[in-house]
This record gives sequence, structure tokens and C-alpha cells, in this order.
Amino acid sequence: MTADRWTQAVRQQLGLGRLLPLGLALDGAWITEEAAWSVLRRETAAVEGVRLGALRIALADPDPAGTPAVPPPPSALPPGPLRVTAEFRVSVDPTAPGVEPLPAVAARLRLAVVSAATRLLGLDVTEVDLRVTDLLEDEAEDEAPTAHPAGDVRTAPVPKDPGEARIASVVLAVPGVTRLTDSLGRPVHVESAPTDAEPALPRRHIRVELEVSGDERAVDVARAVRAAVTEAAQDTPSVAVLVTAVSEGTRHR
Repeated sequence: MTADRWTQAVRQQLGLGRLLPLGLALDGAWITEEAAWSVLRRETAAVEGVRLGALRIALADPDPAGTPAVPPPPSALPPGPLRVTAEFRVSVDPTAPGVEPLPAVAARLRLAVVSAATRLLGLDVTEVDLRVTDLLEDEAEDEAPTAHPAGDVRTAPVPKDPGEARIASVVLAVPGVTRLTDSLGRPVHVESAPTDAEPALPRRHIRVELEVSGDERAVDVARAVRAAVTEAAQDTPSVAVLVTAVSEGTRHR
């Protein structure tokens, strides 16, 4: 890879944010922070009087983090409870007489964040830290999108390798998968099992990268993809799934 292509790849991955554990350690799935942020912002837009701003998701406590059941994507966080740290704006001055107290506003937003993360994605969010940053002064500002780094999540071409193309076909047939993506290089990444006497990777490993429908729970789609790929491969490979985007789905159309 040339220096220019390497720089572009690094910038693209940085735009995706952290790779967050999706579901439990046995699920072998991850989702980009950017994809999770897009879902949380869409869902919390319905919380009256507030707008979610800058957001970060990380392990609540890195020390007791678990060990994933399959080899993770590069730089992915290990399985474990997550903490969401977010800024938000409120539509009225919370110190004004008769106005809903700020702790109550924050509690509504916190509940919406945890509900969306759990119900729509399958993230194990156990902590939400919120901070008010500003007031929303008019309707136009209230509807304006909040700046956030965005990764260039594009539709990946069909793999040229016959084996990878077959896996891609299996993945696309799973309900809830809308397209393949290639933010980490290619949509289907296959590592052959080593031949050493004490191999670090005892069997073939397959990693697939994809977008899921916003009408399906992301972790459920990832589980179905892993099951479908494992069955189609027939040599019981380990399978990891990386969700890099979540479409809006019919709820937001």
C-alpha cells in the first residue's frame, strides 16, 4: 500500500471511531462507534426539548473486560459493559421558574440513549454521562444536525475471489443485511488456518463487514450472519461480524 492510500485508510477508520463489542463475548460481533452514534441521534431526536451533541462510547471499565470468542477486527474493543459520554443542548433555560428541572431532562435523555442502544443495537450500555453545553434558541437551530466525524461507509464491490464471493452471497441473503461495506479493506476477509504444531489460530477465520437495516436489531442480524456463514463454509471456521452502518429503516421514513 502506498503512503497516500495508507493515510486515506487511517483517516477513514478514524472517522468510524472505536469498534465496539456488539452483544456478548460469544456473539463475535462489533459495530463502529459512528454507526452506533447515528442510531442514538436518530432515536433521541424524539426526546422533547433536547438535542444530542458530541458523543463517545468506550468500555465502562477496561480492566475486567472479557475475551472475545473469535479473533476481533483490528483495534476492536474487547467485550464488556460500555459507558456513553455525551453532550446535549436544551431548548429552554433550565433555571427559569416553572421549567422542568435539568436533572429530569437529563434523565429522559439518558433513558432514551440506553433504550436505543439496547433495543435497537444490542450494546451493553451500563453508564451514561451527560453534560449540557448550550441552549437551543430557535426551531432552525433545533433541527440542525450536530457536527460529528463521519466515516466514508461505501458499498463494497462483489469480491473477485470465488470463495469470498460465495460467502458474500450468503451474507447478503440474511434478512436485515442491506449491503456489504469495506471500511477495513474488503467486505470478506479470510484467514487460513495455520499449519504449525501449536497454531495461534486453530481454524480458518472469516470476517465480514456490512450494513444492517434499522428495522432489525443489529446484534440479531450479526448472529444470523455468523450462523449462515458457518453453515455454508462447512469447515466450522470462526466468524466475526463488523457492522459499519445502520440504515434508517421504515420507522424514520
